[in-house]
Amino acid sequence: MRLDIHNSDIPVLCQACEARHRGICGALDPKQLQQLGRQTGRREVEAGTELVAAGIPTDGYANILSGIVKLSKLMADGRQQIVGLQFAPDFVGRPFATSSDVSAEAASTVRVCTFPRSALEDMVRQSPGLEHRLHEQALRELDDAREWMMTLGQRSAAEKVATFLLLLSRHVDPLVEGYSDHLEIPLKRSDIADFLGLTVETVSRHLTQLRKAGVLTIQRNRLVTINDFSALETVAGL
Repeated sequence: MRLDIHNSDIPVLCQACEARHRGICGALDPKQLQQLGRQTGRREVEAGTELVAAGIPTDGYANILSGIVKLSKLMADGRQQIVGLQFAPDFVGRPFATSSDVSAEAASTVRVCTFPRSALEDMVRQSPGLEHRLHEQALRELDDAREWMMTLGQRSAAEKVATFLLLLSRHVDPLVEGYSDHLEIPLKRSDIADFLGLTVETVSRHLTQLRKAGVLTIQRNRLVTINDFSALETVAGL
């Protein structure tokens, strides 16, 4: 049980929030949480809802409480590239900038805690720890991007598909330490192919191979049970 679950100094919305304990709000003390909490709100959005529009000035940010957000860039000719995925308790938005060069869209049903841009910037000035957390997330995202560049550039199609499944399994449930053996793939096959730099047919073929090998059980195309993590890691080249 959380040590502060019955602490009246902690706002009710924050008491069991993974975004606070593991995300940027973990740097705030109870007084600062109360101050920020007066300006926050929670909402649930359906898959396909745009949370951040590329190039459009934003007046707010959000912490992901559950669900998956996909980050995309749109080319001049209309082609789209998924450049990243975000999970709880990631921070959505680009601090210290008026707009983002990527769009953020709910890939599944997503619950978020939202707050005004001005509230975050005021809190950053008051809390060096919060600024440090934001820098940590930015560096972690940079490391993830470099790792994904290696995946796209060097790994085989089979390794890419297995790595994608392990990525989802590791992040899909913020309450689980390590891997989750049950997960729902939120992306359409075409989005998975886009993210992995493969064709839809190649993604489907390798998912089928993993299923026939007994590594996975797949129901209704999206509900996945991972039966053998060691085998999946071996396919991923880990």
